[in-house]
Amino acid sequence: MASLSLQHNTHHFLSRALPTKPKPTFSVRMSLKETGPSIAVVGVTGAVGQEFLSVLSDRDFPYRSIKMLASKRSAGRRITFEDNDYVVEELTPESFAGVDIALFSAGGSISREFGPIAVERGTIVVDNSSAFRMDEKVPLVIPEVNPEAMANIKVGMGKGALIANPNCSTIICLMAATPLHRRAKVLRMIVSTYQAASGAGAAAMEELELQTREVLEGKPPTCKIFNQQYAFNIFSHNASVLPNGYNEEEMKMVKETRKIWNDKDVKVTATCIRVPVMRAHAESVNLQFESPLDEDTARDILKSAPGVVVIDDRESNRFPTPLEVSNKDDVAVGRIRQDLSLDGNQGLDIFICGDQIRKGAALNAIQIAEMLL
Repeated sequence: MASLSLQHNTHHFLSRALPTKPKPTFSVRMSLKETGPSIAVVGVTGAVGQEFLSVLSDRDFPYRSIKMLASKRSAGRRITFEDNDYVVEELTPESFAGVDIALFSAGGSISREFGPIAVERGTIVVDNSSAFRMDEKVPLVIPEVNPEAMANIKVGMGKGALIANPNCSTIICLMAATPLHRRAKVLRMIVSTYQAASGAGAAAMEELELQTREVLEGKPPTCKIFNQQYAFNIFSHNASVLPNGYNEEEMKMVKETRKIWNDKDVKVTATCIRVPVMRAHAESVNLQFESPLDEDTARDILKSAPGVVVIDDRESNRFPTPLEVSNKDDVAVGRIRQDLSLDGNQGLDIFICGDQIRKGAALNAIQIAEMLL
């Protein structure tokens, strides 16, 4: 595990244990090894950057060397990772010399500037920003969903490449929707998201905690990250609203789903909401199918899907919650039921929860990196 001076605390609450499932077959367990790739973490001091290190350690990802890269402001900080001390280096074009895999989570502008530079130097970039997701030449990958999109990219092939990590909400949604899509083909998907503070970064998580204390103490809330009170409130996702009335977060779900499923005709609509939860997203998803699919068959399909756990206990009214999936790898799905507005088992409603920092970002990126070996 990693520790960073001035590191933000992102594990604020206890969570209940999820049912366990075997790890995906593409998991690698080796850790520090001379035959492993050299890696770099770009944006290492941020919430996702720190989670990159946590997941690398948890999964014993093999590496022979690792560089900790961040902005000039963060350069010089010290990180302890797997019993070794590292100094955070300022990100420069020279940072990628000899680097096989670079994990980027420093924002779109940094990715657009330094991603191509890294590729020119022979590095394979796994980018967590939106910078390259809709580039036709760049694979947009969820390993459990479309691993074939990056089948020709491997460490040691002698050239660099870009691979994009999808948006967190898209990943969490498609982890559950894709197994059902494979069986009955989704024609239309309606998504409502309930998105945690972590999606806006460590500073937003800190502000939510601060605001909660302030409101309970009768003080005016500090509103620096968002322009309105977040604690004890919900509001439309803070992404920019486009001329069509959708915000950027909603359009990411529309466009990314079509690209990942390689289906330009699938109809997707989304409403994305920010809720005062620390680090795990929830999503209500309605699916309309080409072929009939009953809820019992759907439940069995999801129980055997990699990276998915079913929590669907109607008798005790127990279903997925953000708290329950926080700091967990698996995406949880429940509330599996027929859509009564459609005849002939042509539709289902499901409710999904997933850790936004983990499977929604860092874990997915590390799984991509594992597939490069």
